[in-house]
Amino acid sequence: MPSSRVDDDGRAGVRSPSGLRTRQALVGLIRETAPVTRSDLVRLSGLSRSAVAAAVQRLVDDGLVVESLAGSAGPGRPASLLRPRVPDGSLVGIDFGHTHVAVAVADADGRVLAERREELDVDAHAAEALDTAARLFDSQLRAAEVDRSAVRSVVAAIPGPLNRSGRVQSATILSSWVDVAAADVLAERIRCEVHLGNDAELGALGELSFGAGRGIADLLYVKVSDGIGAGLVLGGRLYQGATGIAGEIGHTQLDGAGDQCRCGQRGCLETMISSPVVRRRLAVSGFDVAESADGLAAVVGDPVGARIITEAGRHLGRVLADICNCLNPARVVLGGQLGTAGEPFAAGVRESVGRFAQPAISAAVDIRPAELGVRAELMGTLARGMQIAAGWTGGR
Repeated sequence: MPSSRVDDDGRAGVRSPSGLRTRQALVGLIRETAPVTRSDLVRLSGLSRSAVAAAVQRLVDDGLVVESLAGSAGPGRPASLLRPRVPDGSLVGIDFGHTHVAVAVADADGRVLAERREELDVDAHAAEALDTAARLFDSQLRAAEVDRSAVRSVVAAIPGPLNRSGRVQSATILSSWVDVAAADVLAERIRCEVHLGNDAELGALGELSFGAGRGIADLLYVKVSDGIGAGLVLGGRLYQGATGIAGEIGHTQLDGAGDQCRCGQRGCLETMISSPVVRRRLAVSGFDVAESADGLAAVVGDPVGARIITEAGRHLGRVLADICNCLNPARVVLGGQLGTAGEPFAAGVRESVGRFAQPAISAAVDIRPAELGVRAELMGTLARGMQIAAGWTGGR
């Protein structure tokens, strides 16, 4: 006689068809939104808390889902994060920045086995950037002692707007990449299928999975480097917009800013606080700021350098205040090269959000630097790779 237990639909009994449908639905949600908490699944699925708890426990017991602690996401006991179990094998992530190409090889749980970054003008040299990525792909597989046949997914981050088909949408941002089928070209070079994503979007996923966004269902990730973009996580899901290019906040126009932007407009946020602009301001004040990924961290201990960085944060915070009023995120994570400036940059953002956002909203939002620094996008490619290897079918 079958043993009695609480089934996946919350009732005592044996496994039922409705319980099987519940588990299938939850597996789909976990694949799409991982990492995700049980509370998030209750909200997203519309199921009762008891039904979700029972179904998730069975998924964990059956080895289809794994859980880990979220870390510090607020007061109280840390929530458990749920992820689909990834088949054995390896993941490869490729980050095309505006000025670099980085490649990482990781195991099925996202632990990095080998990683390499090279500086390159990616915007103007698409073919060279793709060749570099293919070369680093081979070298890092060798460094990690991973055979090509063991690769379960390859995901690449692109520093510009991508449409649903994975094509670059703006000739002014990535001039040499327009009409290049980057995924197909790279796949031919490395002999593996390649999935593409916007860099800020994948940066959000990286911080959500491994960094400052763990356990946060409503997150705004902002990458401030040569360009400025945002990754939006709403209700535990990445939001891409109607055509897949949400988050282009660098082209928000500011009063009093009149410089020409590469998009053709004047006064865009990007002309005020992109990392080249901030570096030029620092140079005027006598700072010799290296072009390395973490070069800005060296100036924040100086009062003048910190003042310049904080002022850049105030400009960004003016734009983020309006976004916070619209979206009411629980956390804003500041990434990219300016994110490496740490607390002075975050302090400027907080000041403007506190001044211009609705008081109840500004009081509730937590603003902090990215934990992963300039590696957020690369780690995001690995997080997306974990989803794809586990059967995720959304996005591009």
